Amino acid sequence: MIMVLEYSSSLNGASFLLFELKQVVKQKQLGLSNEEIRKKVKEENLFQFTNKGRVNRALPSVMKRADVIDQTLAALMIEGSIEISKVINLYAIMKTDLLFYEFMNEVISEKLQNNDFLIEKKDINVFFTSKSEENTKVASWSDINLEKLKRAYMQVLFECGLLRNRRSKELNRLIIDEQIKNHFIHIGDTKFVHAMGE
Repeated sequence: MIMVLEYSSSLNGASFLLFELKQVVKQKQLGLSNEEIRKKVKEENLFQFTNKGRVNRALPSVMKRADVIDQTLAALMIEGSIEISKVINLYAIMKTDLLFYEFMNEVISEKLQNNDFLIEKKDINVFFTSKSEENTKVASWSDINLEKLKRAYMQVLFECGLLRNRRSKELNRLIIDEQIKNHFIHIGDTKFVHAMGE
């Protein structure tokens, strides 16, 4: 199934959501359909959110991510280390969010390739400015929406381990397990490995 992606600001309501994705992946492994999973997440509060509105905002993104995780990655996500889960989640975010993938590929990967371990506000601003010049949809987003999105991107970088700490501008290289890296390459998703800085 080829997913045609458009630019979106859905990371504003979705961010990293690793725990939530694992819950959905577990249900998928038990053989539940997407409809059954949606129902179960809401009825049994699988995400453990106190706010029902937050569930409704996060669920579409989490379901989309779970749909791009194959059986091999699902097993690794459930049985592997937290680092492995983070890399798989980062892959799923890039695979379902075109703008975030381009940010990773054009900004983060390029910095890591050049041994430049500093991500500054201007780097993010330049990226979004060029995207809004190229794309009417991005150009139509409000300044508030864009600011939230920039924060959401930084949050994802921090939670997946690419950003040294929440306040830092310092990047880390991700350590990508050989088994996952080989699997990504095997299924034709080498570009996502490259976007992670490999």
